[in-house]
Amino acid sequence: MRICIVGTGYVGLVSGACFADWGHHVTCVDADCDKIAILNRGELPIYEPGLAEITEKNVKAGTLSFSTDLTASAWNADAVFITVGTPPRPADGHADLSSVYAVAREIAPALSHGVVIVIKSTVPVGTCDEVERLISERRPQLDFQVASNPEFLRAGAAIRDFKKPDRIVIGGERCACERIAEIYRPLVLDRTPVVYTSRRSGELIKYASNAFLATKIAYINEVADICERVGADVQEVAHGMGLDSRIGPKFLNAGPGFGGSCFPKDTLALMKMAEDVDAPMRIVESVFTANERRKRAMVRKISAALGTPLLGKTVALLGLTFKPDTDDMREAPSISLIAGLRDMRALVRAYDPVAADQKAVPRDITCCVSPYEAAKGADVLVVVTEWEEFRNLELKRLKEVMRSPIMLDLRGLYSADSMNRIGFRYYRIGAPQLVPTARAAPRQIAPSRRLHMNGAEKHTNGSARKPKRQRRIAAAASPTTLPA
Repeated sequence: MRICIVGTGYVGLVSGACFADWGHHVTCVDADCDKIAILNRGELPIYEPGLAEITEKNVKAGTLSFSTDLTASAWNADAVFITVGTPPRPADGHADLSSVYAVAREIAPALSHGVVIVIKSTVPVGTCDEVERLISERRPQLDFQVASNPEFLRAGAAIRDFKKPDRIVIGGERCACERIAEIYRPLVLDRTPVVYTSRRSGELIKYASNAFLATKIAYINEVADICERVGADVQEVAHGMGLDSRIGPKFLNAGPGFGGSCFPKDTLALMKMAEDVDAPMRIVESVFTANERRKRAMVRKISAALGTPLLGKTVALLGLTFKPDTDDMREAPSISLIAGLRDMRALVRAYDPVAADQKAVPRDITCCVSPYEAAKGADVLVVVTEWEEFRNLELKRLKEVMRSPIMLDLRGLYSADSMNRIGFRYYRIGAPQLVPTARAAPRQIAPSRRLHMNGAEKHTNGSARKPKRQRRIAAAASPTTLPA
């Protein structure tokens, strides 16, 4: 088939390269001339494992090309996939659909009869209806269909997710669903589950899925806080939970909060969509709030691990991206973490395998070329992103270059026993040693002048106190409270 992909971000590039790899003739279009120039030079504007190889292969085969001319690229296409971004609107948090609607208006004059418009961008319920209206308004005699085909690609594993998905969701009329299923024929032959739905159900499935996964992350992060205070270990708790087939182990890894291009914006968009139809999602609202609070709280955990205020201290961060195997800095927990550290007047050094040159990385930190350079002279080392190379660090070398051998592991990559044997003061998120569990000293109450009134004692602050005999009777009737 002749396919036009509009948008060359994660979804557009991966989809276009994989469709071309299946033998379709694909043109990826973007209004960003610089991005298309990069692609036509044989380079990539994003980092995604395996994408460079599959892109180069299909460009050479002539099945994949890149252009800035949307009208020409959509001309005679059998299917047009819209994969442009839908970020939150700054004013109110709703999904910004201006790019989606602009594409619909621009492609309308170039569309051929029988074309199917496929919305792969994450969009609120009803967006397909509006795209259909915009095109019909401009081409009332055009025979076309609009369908929903949400993506479920994880940054860092997008190629694998596209070629071996858990399911394919196609929302639309029967004819459109059959056309899209033909595009995915290699997966259909592999018996990948295909879920046929209405357009509106298809639009909602992506939001509902991401909000649920975000809820699991926020939940286990709050369980981690409890573990630190009661002497439990969140890794053990999560393992015990995950063995329940109703729960499963995925997305039960405690950390500094979720980030990236999907979960933060999709939870917010779902909240706003629910408000608009008077069906507020209180759980999702709590998840969003808890995650924002979580990212800010990481600075306090660093200070607790160090045992002193952060003023003038050097903090080394390992990892900046929101997850490994990507250069995506959107909503990364490291951004909030760095902002908090700078507010506390700490000096920040950081190392990330791919993100050092990203515009989103704050310019007032020192980006280093290795973990050991970042750790040089540091008072505390913080593991922020679970890059594979951080699992096999030369720990003795790290200890030698640091001013004080303290590590706060926000991803649980190491064990306390092994780190302590080397001589590190090691703190792992969700482990009991991060927060002291000793009982607090009893609160001292300053003596105050008492006034006696009708057999009861009254402090000068106005609070009444029962006579001793009444207090003894009340205490005997009350249940005993165990220490925390």
